Amino acid sequence: MKIAFQMDPITDVDINADSSFRLAEEAQARGHELFFYSPDQLAYQEGRITARGHDMTVQRVAGSPAELGPRREVDLSDFDVVWLRQDPPFDMHYITSTHLLDRLKGQALVVNDPFWVRNYPEKLLVLDFPELTPPTTVARDLETIKAFKEKHGDIILKPLYGNGGAGVFRLDANDRNLTSLHELFTGFSREPLIVQKFLPDVSNGDKRVILVDGEPVGAINRVPAAGETRSNMHVGGRPEKISLSDRDREICGAIGPLLREKGQVFVGIDVIGDYLTEINVTSPTGIQELERFDGVNIAEKIWQAIESKL
Repeated sequence: MKIAFQMDPITDVDINADSSFRLAEEAQARGHELFFYSPDQLAYQEGRITARGHDMTVQRVAGSPAELGPRREVDLSDFDVVWLRQDPPFDMHYITSTHLLDRLKGQALVVNDPFWVRNYPEKLLVLDFPELTPPTTVARDLETIKAFKEKHGDIILKPLYGNGGAGVFRLDANDRNLTSLHELFTGFSREPLIVQKFLPDVSNGDKRVILVDGEPVGAINRVPAAGETRSNMHVGGRPEKISLSDRDREICGAIGPLLREKGQVFVGIDVIGDYLTEINVTSPTGIQELERFDGVNIAEKIWQAIESKL
């Protein structure tokens, strides 16, 4: 097959951690042809969806993860699979790319389905499952957020469309910074904020559960660094081996059918204690860590799911 990856620069990835690299590596091992382009090179040209990028050969060499051919323009309808894998922020640039990729429907398989990536941002899709999540409010209005904090005392405040733990704050019952943080966020963004009741279980780790076509295939535990609330690996969280609990399987059983129906082939959910906190559909990570811990080739399972749809 011919496979295109829409992602952040492939030359900058960590070959031992990046999930997009592992997906490309597995595709190459299966005999597929690879093409890379960055999101700003996606275009609509008089009815055609095109991209300027490079034929690609990936290699597990630190500092040199890929060899790229000469830059050329391609028609993405000529490809079998197009991967939507750039990282958030989930801004209008990101949203526009989903609209353009939508136009490949019936010509190429776009993974994850861009229509539902657009309509299911990670911190909003969980609102469909209030019985699985901690108390949550999405608001821009300061008085609404203050009322939530007054009710729950210890809270997590974060940007609605951020990623990687950036801009995440814990405000305990004695904290006096809510108004200042609200001024900071609203000063550079028109977006709402999301606030959730703080879950003390995060000290034991924030579990990343990987689902392939709606089915859980394993999990890793991400433990915060000393003195840190956030457990994201981007900010120093330590991955640990962990198994799926009965509660994890219950959560996956509730959300899996919807993910499968909406073409979300590769999804990573975040679970703290007994609660679902995020459903990551844009560019989830964790498959390399899970492969090292459990010896399960998750990239192979993802490609098997994709190949079954073609």
